[in-house]
Amino acid sequence: MSLDLSTLESWLWEAACVIRGPVDAPKFKDYILPLIFLKRLSDVFDDETTRLAKDFGSEAKALKLVEQDHKLVRFFIPRKARWSEAARKTTGLGEYLTDAVRAVARENPRLSGVIDVTDFNATTSGQRILDDDRLAALVGILHKHRLGLDDVEPDLFGRAYEYLLRKFAEGQGSSAGEFFTPPEAARLMARILDPQPGQSVYDPCCGSGGLLIKAHLRLVETHGVKKNGSKRLPSTVAPLKLFGQDIGADKFAMSKMNAVVHDMEADIALGDTMHRPAFTNADGSLRQFDLVTANPMWNQKFGAKTYENDPYERFKRGVPTSSSADWGWVQHMNACLSDTGKMAIVLDTGAVSRGSGNQGTNKERDIRKQFVDADLIEAVFLLPENTFYNTTAPGIILVVNRRKKHKGQILLVNGSKQFSKGRPKNFLEDSHIDAISDAYLKWKAVDGLSAIIKTGEAVKNDYNLSPSRYVSNGEQAGVLPLDEAAVELQEAEEELQTANRELKKVLKKLGLGVAR
Repeated sequence: MSLDLSTLESWLWEAACVIRGPVDAPKFKDYILPLIFLKRLSDVFDDETTRLAKDFGSEAKALKLVEQDHKLVRFFIPRKARWSEAARKTTGLGEYLTDAVRAVARENPRLSGVIDVTDFNATTSGQRILDDDRLAALVGILHKHRLGLDDVEPDLFGRAYEYLLRKFAEGQGSSAGEFFTPPEAARLMARILDPQPGQSVYDPCCGSGGLLIKAHLRLVETHGVKKNGSKRLPSTVAPLKLFGQDIGADKFAMSKMNAVVHDMEADIALGDTMHRPAFTNADGSLRQFDLVTANPMWNQKFGAKTYENDPYERFKRGVPTSSSADWGWVQHMNACLSDTGKMAIVLDTGAVSRGSGNQGTNKERDIRKQFVDADLIEAVFLLPENTFYNTTAPGIILVVNRRKKHKGQILLVNGSKQFSKGRPKNFLEDSHIDAISDAYLKWKAVDGLSAIIKTGEAVKNDYNLSPSRYVSNGEQAGVLPLDEAAVELQEAEEELQTANRELKKVLKKLGLGVAR
């Protein structure tokens, strides 16, 4: 009998809880995700060989042919790595599991650096991090149910896998936002992007791959057909071409696993996107995509050298402040857009308002000016507070569109009240996602939710694009968050230093010496 989502989730979380004592919450995923992945691969391998046995007369003959031609199955699982073998092991389990996942990676180069990233026999201060008894208990719980083709659909298993990621994020606190975007925010971004068959989608800091997966699932939702109770893309509909990059080896592994368990193809690269982007053309220029989506770490700090003399010419609209790379990411993503492309990026709320109304220059405001004047910004969405795992701040979604349907207009959506209370985080229900996305897809002003302004109004407001400035929902304006205030203060200090350097040059030319 097929597993339902509730059974899957509670079972997988029970497995995770087995190692809660000796392993810190941030490390849960390092042990349990590769084992869940191994079990899925092993069970699918067994199902595929069983089906081949019907064609070739016996399972022994099918296995022999598979060993000769690995292309007969999705992933070839060597005998010692098959779950049935691991489940019988009672001693030396840490070493055995480590050897097993490494054997899978050797036989399947696509899984190198994905399934084999954990040493299950690892020690610290001379003691095993996770002893064989705990590992045996973990394997025993995972052995309770099969994860084969007939046991659980890829989309259902994918949802259970993302449930685990969410639970890990809840336990991991502030650093969790580096790899996990709340699924509701990801679904909203997928609706905004509205992917079409055959399009290319790119995430430059893909974390666990959730934004790419939600884009794929949105295409299935809009173009799929029902089969065995779930939607699938028919052969006549071209799937999305998915690309991602992340600097963290653990996140690279998670995103690759996430794609496989969702039965998707995705080209994921490991590396530093801002300094060494992986997806380039033969002439060294940046590859361009139909859709670009991301939730980069907010207010990252990169030095000026990151932006100056950039070989890819990404920062033509201005050098961001060293205290926040938000507009650096926007410019990188914009440079990766095709001539008709669209992007959606999650940023700190201050990214769309910092510097507006200030006297003199401001780096972030001046870059916003360039984007508004070029009529590239299509929409800004303010999200509810306490929905992201690395902060209680609300965040915004900025949409840049190279082919705006409504020229000279910008949609501002104040979704700050579109949520339900949750523990530990608030969340958006389907009705909230519908309301927010409909305002964009139907391009309409809704009292207390959305407004449509002409770019001239943004200019008049000194390029402040904060939705709460244009859409009132009865809430009082809050105090400027500390992290936003810190960014503004640092940028003001940088501007002062620049002004002092210019003043010294002028005084020197006038023969008035160096200012003190």
